Order: sequence, then C-alpha cells, then structure tokens
Amino acid sequence: MNHLLDLGSRKFWRLVGRPIDLATDHSWLRAPMSRSSTVGDGWLAAEAAHHGGTVDADVAPAEPSAGPAPGPAPGLLSAMTVLDGPGFDASRLDPRVRDFYEHTAAWHMEVWTGWSPLFWPAGELIARVFARRVEQLSLPMRPLDVAHGMDSKVRVIRDRDGEQVGAAWLRTLRPSGRYVFSGCYSTRRLPGAARPSVHVAFPLESGNVQVFLRPAVTEEGWLVLESPPGRFGEDGAYVVVHDGGRDFAARVPLHETFRLYCDPYGVLRTDHELRMWRTWMMRLHYKMEHTR
Repeated sequence: MNHLLDLGSRKFWRLVGRPIDLATDHSWLRAPMSRSSTVGDGWLAAEAAHHGGTVDADVAPAEPSAGPAPGPAPGLLSAMTVLDGPGFDASRLDPRVRDFYEHTAAWHMEVWTGWSPLFWPAGELIARVFARRVEQLSLPMRPLDVAHGMDSKVRVIRDRDGEQVGAAWLRTLRPSGRYVFSGCYSTRRLPGAARPSVHVAFPLESGNVQVFLRPAVTEEGWLVLESPPGRFGEDGAYVVVHDGGRDFAARVPLHETFRLYCDPYGVLRTDHELRMWRTWMMRLHYKMEHTR
C-alpha cells in the first residue's frame, strides 16, 4: 500500500510538472534523491560520490552546559560571503548571525510550533500517511511534539579537492529520535540571477523538494531569507521527480520566510513562516544558544 502511495505521488508530480534535463539546461535543479522510501541520512554517501568526495563525520551541537569543544564547528555554509552580490553584503550581518550559518554545529536549538486551524487537518494527514513513515519533512503538528527539544547534526559534504559543496543538516525529535528534517544546504545561482541564493534540498525516494531562498540584510544586521512567488527558474519551492527514466519538475505555491535576529537580551532567534500562496500555514520559532 505504501509503495502505491509513493508511486502515485510521483505520477502526480510528473503530470503537473514539466520535463527537465538535469545534466544541461536545468542543472540548477540537480540535487540529492533517496534510493529508498525511508530517507533518514541514507542519501549522503551517494551525494558525496556524485562529487567524487567524502562526507565528514557526525558533528552534533553540545548542550549549553557541556563546556567548549575542540576545533572549529562546521556550518551549513562554508562562509556567508559566498552569497555576496548585488543587494547582499555579508559584512553587514551581525557576527552572531554569521556564526550560526558558518558554525551551525556550535549552536543548540529550542523550537516552538503553531499551525493555522485551516491547514492543520491537511498537515496531520500528510504527517500520518507520508512524512513520519519516510522520515522526511515531518513537521511538528503540536507544541508538545517538540517539548523535549530537537537534536541536530551537521555533516559536511566535500568534493574531490576537499572543498565544501554542501552540508547535511539532520534534525530529530527527542526522545524518540524520529527524523523531522534531512536536508542538503548549499548555495546556487539561478538562471539569469545576479547573485547566489541559499539552496535547500530535501531528498525523497526518486525525487526531492527544493527551496531557493533569497537573502537580504536588514539595517540592524539581521538576516532575512525568503522564497517569494515568481516564475519557474526564480527563487521559490520546487518538486523534482524521476519517473520512467525521465526527470520532471514543478514549481509549487509554498513560500517561506526566515528572519534571524537577536532579541533585546542578546539571544539569537529565528521566526519561520510557511505560507500557501499568501495564507500562513505554519509558524516556527527557534531559540539558539552558542555552546562552544
């Protein structure tokens, strides 16, 4: 039954999507896929092999009380300056915001969640039928789902020259250890774009969900990442599937906004909103504490 559900999902996205060539014209949509229905971290080895490189060992944030750990902690991005270009200057960012992205494994996170009553039933159905089973995009449905906290690990993906080409951010719920997100973070320049975007890919069996986030710096030095409405080939959310020996992609009307900032007490926080078209679906709030 589960196999039929997954196959039916791929057939749907093939129907509503467009044929793409990931080797040439649409290489900007090339991202890791899972070889099995259960995602977890099973896609990492294949992604490293694609780049002719390796995957670094697990690095998990220590508890705030655990004391300093030796060596620099890896981050989702090797440096925020890789996003520099017209309209974005990483040197204007608050140092704490930069440190979070460049040394993510040195930060411990607490999370709170809230759903719109309009979208909660659909979210619960997807979570029960799909997300929890495949261990991917399993969004917390209730505030108490994350009451015990969320663990995370950062694993850097390197190419044959040892350069960081991506980073896996693996987040699981305490105390169950159930995967919530398993994403590949990097930067990518979209067709015709003047500067790179933050690129996040969530592998699925024979496919993935991808989000291209446009970065901006506020006057206070805070970071805003947004996947706005737009056309195919612009920042936003996409579903890619491999079916029948061919690849297909569809742009989907899901839009996200992340706002990273420090509150008046110097605590780094993130407000994350997920919208369907212009209507909010879910809001997450993160509190981040440096542990090293």
